[in-house]
Amino acid sequence: MGAKRIFGLAAMLSALTGTAWAQAPRPGTLESYKDWTIGCDNRDRCEAVSLLPEGGGWPDAPVMMGIRRDAGAAADPEIWVSRDAKGRETLSFLIDGRTIATAGSVDGEASLEGPQASALAIAMARGGTMEIRSGVKRIGQPSLAGSAAAFRYMDARQGRAGTQAALVATGALARGAVRPAPASPEVRRAIIPNGAEPPALWREELTALGKFTGCADEMKNAASPPELHRLSRTETLVLVPCGAGAYNFTAVPVIATGIAGRRAFHFASFDYQPGWSEDANHPMLVNASWAPQTSTLQSYAKGRGLGDCGGSESYVWDGTRFRLTEASAMGECRGAWHWITTWSARVVE
Repeated sequence: MGAKRIFGLAAMLSALTGTAWAQAPRPGTLESYKDWTIGCDNRDRCEAVSLLPEGGGWPDAPVMMGIRRDAGAAADPEIWVSRDAKGRETLSFLIDGRTIATAGSVDGEASLEGPQASALAIAMARGGTMEIRSGVKRIGQPSLAGSAAAFRYMDARQGRAGTQAALVATGALARGAVRPAPASPEVRRAIIPNGAEPPALWREELTALGKFTGCADEMKNAASPPELHRLSRTETLVLVPCGAGAYNFTAVPVIATGIAGRRAFHFASFDYQPGWSEDANHPMLVNASWAPQTSTLQSYAKGRGLGDCGGSESYVWDGTRFRLTEASAMGECRGAWHWITTWSARVVE
């Protein structure tokens, strides 16, 4: 094969690779089966979480539990429990009155791995009732309705169906037949320079910013002025207040360039539409926060004040736009304050 042809093929492959990496992230969706909800991220890491029964009230001492499992033949399930408690204790997990597993708990957090976790997950999928006890005291009774369907979804999504590694859809195939985990995308972050805070916006700039974002009225009524955060020697991130509710505060992210008093504004660019944005060209963040040490911008929207539903996104500034590095969601407002990861990327410098 000639050198020119080899060079041409290499250039074509490079272009195709660049196109693939430039594609917008696609976070996973959530599925609900009776009293369980499940989701998987782009690396096929799946997590199923228990919900309060439909129409049930919020208990005095809620107990939440879930099962997570990485993709790949070597990964085993992990079961976790979370509740508001202090101190150390030993929890027992009973299915239909029979103890299947035990685990130590510290300040309300407990987890099971290895054979115990696998045995408990299989028993949950087959059982009718579940109890979690601390000594002789019952502290929780998570519903098992829908757990088998959720675990079957996990088996299928991770390519375990028909193998000995499946939780529900078991078969004769060896663990080695399980599909490997997809590669993790990489996001290169820009280093934020140290230095003085950007100069405050002049009155004329505030007027121009209100008109540009359509948030003039909200800016007047906001409890605090726009936040300014340095991105580079010539660029500043401006988080413009644009409305508030009981527990959600919206902001429009704008990039300012130029000298103080005569700065120009344009909307920040994202590779995945954030927060409550209805228009990709007019991004809207919720409860936004900025961490210059990691170049990370976060949006966190609660579905209700209890925080048991909603969605969040974390972005890293790459010098040109904000790139999605993690997304999580909980679509059911039914007692699950732990949200499921639907997208993840590895940050490099």
